[in-house]
Amino acid sequence: MASAINWFEIPVSDIKRAARFYAAVLATELSVHEVMGRQRALLPFKDGIGGSLVEGAGYVPGREGVLLYLNGGDDLDVPLRRVKTAGGRVLQNKKAIGEYGFTAIFLDTEGNRIGLHSKG
Repeated sequence: MASAINWFEIPVSDIKRAARFYAAVLATELSVHEVMGRQRALLPFKDGIGGSLVEGAGYVPGREGVLLYLNGGDDLDVPLRRVKTAGGRVLQNKKAIGEYGFTAIFLDTEGNRIGLHSKG
C-alpha cells in the first residue's frame, strides 16, 4: 500500500510571516509563489509526498480540525526550540509513543495546531 498522505495544505493568513516561521522551524528555505490563484510556499517534499502553506479565499487558519504531523527529524527538541524562537508556542512537549517514536504539538504564527513526529 502507498503512503496515506499525498499532499496537504496548511491555511495561513499572512503567507510571508508563515513562510518565515516554517523556514525557521524546519531549518530550510521557503519561497512564496502564486499558484492556481493563491499565494503558496511549498514545504520540503520527497517521493511525490508534500504540502504547502496557502493564503487565499477558503483557507482559514485555526486550532480546530485536522492535526497534521510534520517530520521532526532525529530529535524533536531541536525543532521545538526553533518553534519558540520563530514566534510559535509549544502546546505539547516531546512525548514518547512507544515503538512509534515521539510526538510534540505546537501552535504556529497563524494559529494552526501542528504536530511533529520522529522515530528516534
